[in-house]
Amino acid sequence: MRGVDYYELLGVGRDASEAEIKSAYRSLAKVMHPDAGGSSGTFRMLQEAYDTLRDPVRRRDYDRGWTHTRPGSRPSSPTRPPRSARTGRPRNLGDDPDFVPPKPSVDLGGVPWWHLVDVGQRVRYVPASGPGHAPALAAVCGWFFLLLPVFAVDFSPLALGVWLLVVAAAAAAAFRLVRRYLRAAREDRAFARGTDREVVHGTTDDRVAEHLTADLLSRYLTRLPGVRVFHGLAWPGSVFADVDHAVLCGRRLVLIESKSWLPGHYEVEDDGVVWRNGHPFRGGGTRLPRSLAVYRKLMPWLDIRCALVVYPSRAGAVTAEDPSDAVVPPMTPAQFVEQVGDWLAEDPATVDREALDLLLRQVVPVSRAR
Repeated sequence: MRGVDYYELLGVGRDASEAEIKSAYRSLAKVMHPDAGGSSGTFRMLQEAYDTLRDPVRRRDYDRGWTHTRPGSRPSSPTRPPRSARTGRPRNLGDDPDFVPPKPSVDLGGVPWWHLVDVGQRVRYVPASGPGHAPALAAVCGWFFLLLPVFAVDFSPLALGVWLLVVAAAAAAAFRLVRRYLRAAREDRAFARGTDREVVHGTTDDRVAEHLTADLLSRYLTRLPGVRVFHGLAWPGSVFADVDHAVLCGRRLVLIESKSWLPGHYEVEDDGVVWRNGHPFRGGGTRLPRSLAVYRKLMPWLDIRCALVVYPSRAGAVTAEDPSDAVVPPMTPAQFVEQVGDWLAEDPATVDREALDLLLRQVVPVSRAR
């Protein structure tokens, strides 16, 4: 926002810690949110300040762009485009405001998991509420050996009486086992009706890139019976969406950001620094390293990965390296569907109850979504 000092807006010093910035933002958000009587324009300005200062890369770029002048003079804008050394005029970074990226289309002929998934497979909930398969197998084997003497042994009256007592005890145990299976089936149905009613949860904001990724997830990844999609997740203690999208399948979770950036070849370092065509990229950053740490702490029993899905902001192609070894791999939509889908398809029809409950609590309500 031109001419606005983000530190002054939040009421913190320029050396403020991340915790101080977060605390100041949360206090102001409670009174400046449109639902609390504030204006939408002022609240967007507050949110822009918070999003900039809490991200180390964006904050560093902001601090470099904001130059202090003598008392009484007007500071330069922190969001002013970089100037050309030759002309002194604002340099056009190449974004085309009228360009709309085409809806991603994936050639499924080269996606092995797509053809191997049994789309009609029944969903299994974990942790299992029933006794599992081992007790049932043991009961079948026990009954086989229990009935075998009927065909091989000539019982005396006493032996027959003992054998009948053993059969009665086994029948009572089998009845209890059947009751446990029926109770587990009822619990699974109740969970499906009460909690696991939808495949997609939450809503996206008005960014084109988020809508494209939402469509990508619905069109392709929901082919896996156990996939559950979430849009707009908050970090614990946050009041707004900090993660664009997430996909849960079995005990695996993918955290996703959607970006509309210049065409080119992208790489991301483990700390979130973005490189384009071999040079540091100043057109944006990612919060996925922080999100990864936060959600690994929140759900340590899950295997969690990240994906940065990049769309072109003008005509041209976006490319990325093989993302298998990167902490925050940039991906094209086709790479995302092929590689993330293949990873999730290892356990395609399982839903983790505890993870689903936690993620549903982190979904940001529509009135507070960015």
